[in-house]
Amino acid sequence: MKILVATDKPFAPVAVEGIRKVISEAGYELVLLEKYTSQQQFVDAVADVHAIIVRSDLVTPEVLNAAKNLKIVVRAGAGYDNIDLKAATEKGVVVMNTPGQNSNAVAELAFGMMIMAARGMYDGKTGTELKGKRIGIHAYGNVGRCVATIAKGFGMTIYAYDRYVSAEAMKAEGVIPTGNVEELYKNSDYLSLHIPATSETKKSINYELCKLLPKGATLVNTARGEVIDEEGLLKLLNERTDLKYVTDIAPEMVEEYKKLGSRFFATPKKMGAQTEEANINAGIAAAHQIVKFFKNGDTTFQVNK
Repeated sequence: MKILVATDKPFAPVAVEGIRKVISEAGYELVLLEKYTSQQQFVDAVADVHAIIVRSDLVTPEVLNAAKNLKIVVRAGAGYDNIDLKAATEKGVVVMNTPGQNSNAVAELAFGMMIMAARGMYDGKTGTELKGKRIGIHAYGNVGRCVATIAKGFGMTIYAYDRYVSAEAMKAEGVIPTGNVEELYKNSDYLSLHIPATSETKKSINYELCKLLPKGATLVNTARGEVIDEEGLLKLLNERTDLKYVTDIAPEMVEEYKKLGSRFFATPKKMGAQTEEANINAGIAAAHQIVKFFKNGDTTFQVNK
């Protein structure tokens, strides 16, 4: 079996060595494609591979068509919108993610940006504290739970909305469940987004929803850029000068957003999973999942069932 690690943004060296160890101990061959400069290089590299590990790399129909022996693709991370699931399913290729491996890194980044927003982007003026404030968690999955854990340490009141998590489960973890997303937004001084980008959620964070945020609220997006209705949110931020928006996914309209001054901040690139620990955890988890798939037929984390 030949396993390809295709990463435009490479794993840390220690992560690569961990992946290599897992793959070699299983008796498989590991090949690397790092810092490639064109999608065609990715296409050319998959001709004889049986499995692929990617990060944010685009697994397109072209890639899948070129990979004649491919059986499985694993996204080292939670989101998998960079992989064409329909094309993979048509080719009989299993697609997996590695849920939970990046969760703490994303949650810590969310709080780093919350603190920055609370302190006026460190402009030297008087800011506010997180203690005693209300945080709303939109999607209470792996990352959402990590956010809740950190929020408890800050002494915040925690609300959450997730149609797939029971109110009883949230209450058991000290979180106040809301009956609908509108109620969540009305009760959030800080609203932390953790929803995936799906046909249902794309552009769902819009003018009408965000205008429900209370005075002085901050919207924190470490999820996906596609879930934001950029024009609608920008309109609201221009109307409501009390609101702030911080994100690790720069908007396509970033120059317009920059005009908001200290009420807006975006990292230069998506950074939620950019820690050494998350890098290692996700990469090695992906390698283990591939081995289990080939050895035992394990499809626990398959996302294109």
